[in-house]
Amino acid sequence: MPARRVNPYRVKLHRDYAVQELAECLGVHKNTVRHWQGDGLKAIDGNRPTMFNGKATRAFLLARQTSRKRPCPPGTIYCFKCREAKAPALGMVEFIPGKGTTGNLTALCETCGTMMHRRANAAKIAEIMPRLAVQIRQAPSRLIERTPPSLNCDKPKD
Repeated sequence: MPARRVNPYRVKLHRDYAVQELAECLGVHKNTVRHWQGDGLKAIDGNRPTMFNGKATRAFLLARQTSRKRPCPPGTIYCFKCREAKAPALGMVEFIPGKGTTGNLTALCETCGTMMHRRANAAKIAEIMPRLAVQIRQAPSRLIERTPPSLNCDKPKD
């Protein structure tokens, strides 16, 4: 079962939590909270029961989240198979417009050939993919633009 992401904003800033309370608040096991304590989550004092300050806990969890982020430099898209930002194969990227001003950039990974995807603003394509050939495709038709289905329900059942 894949690990779930913990939402640090469920922790109240002006509240102190025991290990079990913090685990229930975040939807994790109490041993996970103990593991975080070993990784640097500071307890209020050394007494039992171990108590954690909400503000310090939220700061710890947010720092863990931001340390794991890997922003893609210009001209690259994150490849999930290679697990790092890679340049598109042959320098070709395709932009498929979506709702509003955003859309999807798609390209092949130059290393493994896997399809890579990245959300992007149409106005910022030149900044995100400099010196690359970006082909802008027509957006696919939507269900709303199609003819409405027939609502004739007088057909007898067999």
